Amino acid sequence: MALAVTSNYAGKAAGFYISQALRSANSMEFLTMIENIKYKSNIQKMSAASMVQDATCDVNLAGTLTMTEAVLEPKNLMIQSDLCKQTLLSSFEALQMRAGAGAPPPPSFNDYVISYMGETIANATETSIWGGNNATAGEFTGFVTGGAVGRLVQAGNTVVDVANVGGAGTAYSAANIIENLQNCTASIPTPVYTKEDLYIYMSPKSYRLYISAISTLGYVNAYSMNGDYDAVFEGIKIAVCNGMTNDTLVAAERSNLFFGTDLLSDLNSRIDLLDMSTLDGSDNIRLLARYSGGVQVGIGADVVLVS
Repeated sequence: MALAVTSNYAGKAAGFYISQALRSANSMEFLTMIENIKYKSNIQKMSAASMVQDATCDVNLAGTLTMTEAVLEPKNLMIQSDLCKQTLLSSFEALQMRAGAGAPPPPSFNDYVISYMGETIANATETSIWGGNNATAGEFTGFVTGGAVGRLVQAGNTVVDVANVGGAGTAYSAANIIENLQNCTASIPTPVYTKEDLYIYMSPKSYRLYISAISTLGYVNAYSMNGDYDAVFEGIKIAVCNGMTNDTLVAAERSNLFFGTDLLSDLNSRIDLLDMSTLDGSDNIRLLARYSGGVQVGIGADVVLVS
């Protein structure tokens, strides 16, 4: 008996699956998300100077209020691929029949295939958020481009740029990670330092080196690093992002780093599953997905990049 898969994941329902896929990219937890961007979104930046003055009985207009914009333009992306039904089915059946009290499998084969595609979308999105290159197929320009010697290019030259200990591009180690973190925190602008949503963004590799360093110093047990531990450095929260560029640190407010997508659009956020057996006689499922993604920095001068 042939396996028949009928696609009904399109339009609004498909948006849910795209949403879940994008949100499973863990950097999303530490960014400000803007949805329903059809083309571009202007992030308004306002700066005030000399507004407050001594009170008098007369009208005395003073001060300046300047508004500038940062443009967030998500890039349209897609997946078009054929997957063998037998390969997917065997994996799906093994998942359903596995022993133990693990997480339950998806309730249907269609959901399993959607989940499979969602992991691909999430991985690609997570990687692009930090180190993506718009000139590369399947990527959008990330916050940090060009590897360890990159810059937050969207912010121009206003970002606070700090060289790694040992020089730009120097690899992090347990011996230098704390000094790099100290240089990072010392460079955070004073008005930003006390913000509630301030994070130090780092890769899992850098975080592992940090844990190794404080373990050597004997601090791990003192910090009770169990499941309830909140990662911090000198009182500043640490955001461990799977797609973050290695040997690079970024200090910024969550409210100053933006991810944009046309996530809920009926036309641009959709997943289709097509059973190709009735169309070309093959035993494949054609996977089709369309979505968009892009990032932008609000105020570059409030961001520290250590690279």
